[in-house]
Amino acid sequence: MGAMMATLGPVILGSIAVLLSIFTGKLKIAPLTNVLTAINTFTIGSLALYIAFLMAKFLVPHFLKNDDGSMAGIISIMSFLILTPLGQITHKGGDIAAIPTTWLSAQGVFSAMIVGLIVGRFYVYIKQHGWTIKMPSSVPPMVSDAFSALIPAVVIGAVFGVISYLFALTSWGSVHQMIFSLIQQPLRNVGGSIWAMILVSLLMQILWFFGIHGTNVILPLVTPIWLSMDMENLSAVAKGQTPPNIIGLAFFNVITWSGLALGLVLLMMFASKSKQYKELGRLSIVPALFGITEPVIFGTPLVLNFDLAVPFITNNTIALVISYLLTKVGIVSRFIGAQAVFGLPLGFHAAVEGHVSIIILQVLLQLVLSPLLWYPWFKHLDNKAYKLEQESK
Repeated sequence: MGAMMATLGPVILGSIAVLLSIFTGKLKIAPLTNVLTAINTFTIGSLALYIAFLMAKFLVPHFLKNDDGSMAGIISIMSFLILTPLGQITHKGGDIAAIPTTWLSAQGVFSAMIVGLIVGRFYVYIKQHGWTIKMPSSVPPMVSDAFSALIPAVVIGAVFGVISYLFALTSWGSVHQMIFSLIQQPLRNVGGSIWAMILVSLLMQILWFFGIHGTNVILPLVTPIWLSMDMENLSAVAKGQTPPNIIGLAFFNVITWSGLALGLVLLMMFASKSKQYKELGRLSIVPALFGITEPVIFGTPLVLNFDLAVPFITNNTIALVISYLLTKVGIVSRFIGAQAVFGLPLGFHAAVEGHVSIIILQVLLQLVLSPLLWYPWFKHLDNKAYKLEQESK
């Protein structure tokens, strides 16, 4: 989870670059378009490199308390590139070896995750068994750390070199192609369907109902699948093509923004008879407009509140199904897959997806559908609270 979250900076920068390149392309500002394309190539288009580094870096400190994992991350990038077959390009009459960007982008994400995990564990094993060059205490830490990582780098690099050679003899041609064919593509076909997204949504909300942060527990498991689909959409948009995927991480985040709890806050403010919920609505409205709904989740509370269990668990799913169908039939444009910064207000969070229909969709989901879905359940709860307030007078 830490590794995937740490890619947020490059992903957002790459998303912005794609959005701007669309406008500069239409305005025929070629030099600026070229720069924006390069930014996209070395952010989103090179996401696998960042993930390879981060997976190892975040894993190692869990086992080696005095190691920040940076050297393991570097070895992981090295190993990933060793597994990446070189291509050939002709330039000024001669052939030049080049690294194809195919495996550096969305198609190489799962390879990068696996390489990062294997390298991280291998690095930990070598260090724990003392297979390192130990320098005298008088040697500066920077020099000592470099020599300490020398044997792990050579051993791990040699192992991945052998693996790369063996896979070059197979019909796949590379480890990346094998992982993409046998793991990433099948997982995407299963996890990248609307049915999988519905299941994820329900599981998340059930965990939330029991007081467990369902988003933090479930989302990291599907983020690689959904994020790779967003990367494919962004790549298509950068080439002037229609995004191939309806759903993705951006779709999920925009549609389930705030957990559709803004509608409940609005009902508390404008439809509540009880003083308790009216005051809670007033306190919760400002953060709710920015997608922060913890005040109402724990203030109502929604956790273990069986009066509101049905809408709390199912509202996101209903919104996802409606949005998917509207996108499928073409009423709402496909999301381009850009990732938005958390904390943007209603409408702005959807604006990065490239079309006004998506902004309208998010606003209608939050201001119309959400209050309607909460209303019958909330009115029952509000009447009970109002009755208790009257009896206590």
